[in-house]
Formats: sequence, C-alpha cells, structure tokens
Amino acid sequence: MKVSVCPWSPGRYFGALLALLVGLSAFGCTSAAPAATPAPATTPAAGSASGLGYGFHTQLWMSGGVADRDIALAKDAGFGWIKQRFEWRYMETKAKGDLNFVRADQLVQAANKAGLKVIARVDNQPEWATGKKYGAATAPPDNPRDYADFVGAMAERYKAGSPYGTIAAYEIWNEPNLSREWGNKAPSAAEYVALLKAAYQAIKKADPQSLVITAGLSPTTAPPPVAVPDVQYLKQMYAAGAKGYFDILGAHGAGFKAPPEVSPDDASKDAQYNHGEGANGRVYCFRHVEDLRAVMVESGDAAKKVSVLEFGWTTDNRPGSPYGWHAVSSQEQADYLVRAFKYAKEKWSDWIGPMIVIYIADPDMNKDQEQYYWAVTNPDGSPRPAYSALKAMPKN
Repeated sequence: MKVSVCPWSPGRYFGALLALLVGLSAFGCTSAAPAATPAPATTPAAGSASGLGYGFHTQLWMSGGVADRDIALAKDAGFGWIKQRFEWRYMETKAKGDLNFVRADQLVQAANKAGLKVIARVDNQPEWATGKKYGAATAPPDNPRDYADFVGAMAERYKAGSPYGTIAAYEIWNEPNLSREWGNKAPSAAEYVALLKAAYQAIKKADPQSLVITAGLSPTTAPPPVAVPDVQYLKQMYAAGAKGYFDILGAHGAGFKAPPEVSPDDASKDAQYNHGEGANGRVYCFRHVEDLRAVMVESGDAAKKVSVLEFGWTTDNRPGSPYGWHAVSSQEQADYLVRAFKYAKEKWSDWIGPMIVIYIADPDMNKDQEQYYWAVTNPDGSPRPAYSALKAMPKN
C-alpha cells in the first residue's frame, strides 16, 4: 500500500537557516520589552469567531519591510483574519522568562491597525526547553508547563484592549500527528493533550476572551511511527481527555487533486483522486474535514466549531515533484478555492469557523520550494489568479 506523509508542511521551509537567526538583532530586538504604545482604535476584539471567517496564512516574521504590504493584501481582498506563526524559540530564546516580544508587537499591531484578527500558531521550542536534544528540529518541551507559561505570557500581553495589540486565537502547536513535528519521535496524542491542557489553562487564566484552537492535524495515511492518521489521532485525543480544553478544533484541508465538492467517500472510490490507496484515500479531498467533524459529534462536542487552519491546492508540476500527482492548473486553483468557501458557507454553516488559505507568499520563496506552488500571490506581492478570484468573491 502506498502511504503519504501528506504534502502539507508549511513550517519547513525556514528550517535550520532561521534557527541560526534566533536571538539576533535583525529587527533591532533586545531582551527588554518595549514601552507600551497606544493600540489602534480598530483593534478587533478577541474571542470572536461566530461563523465562517475568511483568512490568509501570512509569512510576516522574517519579511522585513514587506509585512505591511502583505497585511494590506489580506485587507484589500476583503478578508478578516490572518494566521501567523509566532515561534517560541524567537521570543524566549536564551532562558525561561527572558522574553522578547518586540517583533511580535510590531506584527500584531500592524494587523490590528488593518482591522484583521490574528490567529497565532505557537510552536518550535527553544533549545533550553528540551535540553538541546533536538537542535533546530520541532519537538515538544520536556515540561509542558514551560510552554504553558510562555503562551500564558503571550495571552496576558495581547489580551483585548492591550496597548500591545490583540491576538484573537492561539493554535497550540502544528501537526503533532507527524513525527517530524514531534521531535522525530512516534506521535503521541496523550503527550499532545498534556501540552494542550496546560496551554489552555494558562491562556484562559490570562485572557478568558481569547480562543484556544487545537493544532491542525495533517491529513496523512502514513502509519506509526512516521505518523498517525488524523482521524485516529483525534479519537486518541478525546480518549486522553482533550474535550474540555479547547474552544475550536483545528483541521487541515488540503484539496489534493479533487474539486472541493468531492466527498471522502467518492475520493476513496476514484483512483484519480485517491492515489491508488482505496479506502485510505478519504484524506485526499477538502471535505475530509467532515470526517474530523464526525469524530467531534461522536465525542459529544458538536457545539464547538472547526477552523480549517490551512487549505489549498498546489500547482507544483515540477518533474519529479512528490506533489505532481495532485497538481492543478492556476485557474483550477483559483476556482477551487472560491468554491471551497462557497461549499463551506452553504453546507457547514452550523459549525465552521475561520478558514485559512495558504499562502500569501513570503518574499524569499522560490521555485525550488513546494510552498511557492501553494501560494496565491507571487513573492513580489503581485496577485496570482487565485488571489484575484478570492478578492472578487462575495464575503457575506
């Protein structure tokens, strides 16, 4: 049987290079917190995710002078959310309690000024949190309390009305059902839930209005120890006691080769969509999110919403690309993204929350990187057909 570790790895492309930048003064940062500056009057309130939300995954942290450009791209498209990665190792680099929020302040305030709500994906441990066992690799901390204390400090700093700006929601880690996102160890839902519980309690103590979103799970068919399929992993999370420790379930909704309306049942029966994996091919469609929703309902959690924290279609048809089998044309990418929002609005209205398109392209993306082909803009900020179509579509 063929397996896939899901071509869905948005955090990889900075890799070791950015790890070398940790603690440097690329943005004039020091270990001291800056003086408070007045929050913009347009700062959105935290805790607001009443229904379908339109969002982009941005790459603002290392983007220097183009962060404002990319925030403007999100605003100009009529979107109300951005999801941005805030890497723990860049903000508590040297030792526990040695906090540096200078760059985070800049980005949160800029987003708020544009009227955008922020989902902060918080992952990537500093070396001190794992005794330097993993170096630049993404791994959970030895002590979940260390992560919880950090995200609690973030929630205190960026709560509603803060002079530093407001973060509306926190995504707790990313794709922990993949070994490569879990210290190259076999994924453990029980270990992840311990991290989630500690983080939830710390965030809610600091800012009861902010939303806690579970990590988006990778739609993979690879077995342990490489990965755990997302549906199986979510069931394990509930068995480990996750139910009372998140506000919104995070999901990843790669479309692969299938148009957005294709059901998991149909994807599993059609070889053009399921990559020859038969029943396991349920993951290879946007609507696989419904399989995760079914687990929530079965677990008595139907009242909560789902945020599709990453979704899209790739145009990566490079010779030899592992993503080539499900590459679509630029026009198909545009059409499918618009139709995905339309489908969610019509069919998922009772339970859908923010939906985050990948990506507004990082200025350093290039054609040798798989992320380049998921993006809806070019690295210079110019629109691709997908961005133009998303900007033109109705938002209400």
